[in-house]
Amino acid sequence: MEYSKPPLSFEQQADKLLNRGLIADRAELIRRLSSVNYYRLSGYFFPFRKPDADDFLTGTTLATVWDRYCFDRRLRVLTIDAIERIEVAVRTRLVYHFAEKHGAFGHLDDRNLPKLKIGDYLEWRLKLQEETARSKEKFRKAFFDKYGDTHKELPLWMLCELMSMGSLLTFLKGVDPGIKRIVGSQWQLPDELLLSWLRSLNAVRNLCAHHARFWNRELGYPPMLPRPNKFPDWHGDHKPPNNRCGVILLICGHWLRMISPSSRWQERVEALFQEYPEVPRTDMGLTDQWTDHLVWKPSNP
Repeated sequence: MEYSKPPLSFEQQADKLLNRGLIADRAELIRRLSSVNYYRLSGYFFPFRKPDADDFLTGTTLATVWDRYCFDRRLRVLTIDAIERIEVAVRTRLVYHFAEKHGAFGHLDDRNLPKLKIGDYLEWRLKLQEETARSKEKFRKAFFDKYGDTHKELPLWMLCELMSMGSLLTFLKGVDPGIKRIVGSQWQLPDELLLSWLRSLNAVRNLCAHHARFWNRELGYPPMLPRPNKFPDWHGDHKPPNNRCGVILLICGHWLRMISPSSRWQERVEALFQEYPEVPRTDMGLTDQWTDHLVWKPSNP
């Protein structure tokens, strides 16, 4: 079937939405559509559409939809901020313990990453080489200017600063269980939980980095929830579903408290929710009293 929809001017797009029942000032709607793609906004329009129809529910206003869009945009910024701090902390601990055991260039020997198949290891190495070649960092040039006659690759503690989160995750998967265990123990996280959480955070990071809708999305890589016998706080009155953004907020808050106890990230998240009280918490897998959850606000911080 051929796609035959013609492009519409901003004015035509606005009239289309107004004809479907959206309540808005036409000039303001045109301004919004000229700064945010119609198709991008359509994801935020969807919850306000009548069942099996393109028309809007009675009373749907541009202001309400725009608030959802702004809330989501700011939530993504906060989430990617938390993930950055978690990623840097994990990378620091992993590289420290790996280099302590295998040396500055231990990653060049596939035997030091026994949990990776040789094909996956070679693909990982190639990606690191490509990331190094693209880098404009001064430390890269300084190293090769001084040591390039002997070394064709950076030592691990430099290389890790060029490593994507996906490469970091592959690295963590590949190291021997002893190193993985030491890294996870820093935050009382079993191996499988550490890997599961990082995989989910990597997917969310990519989503946020590409400015995709986040607040009411079903997660493509749901994180594993801790076992109730070891982590009862996760399984109290409200066990969060693991396929919504709310569980990512709980994970980030829980992890950041251990990485940086003085962080005010949770306060910033709560302030955002207070600013947009009309945004449905249930679509995020949260209750209206979610900030009282023991994982978010433990009784013994």
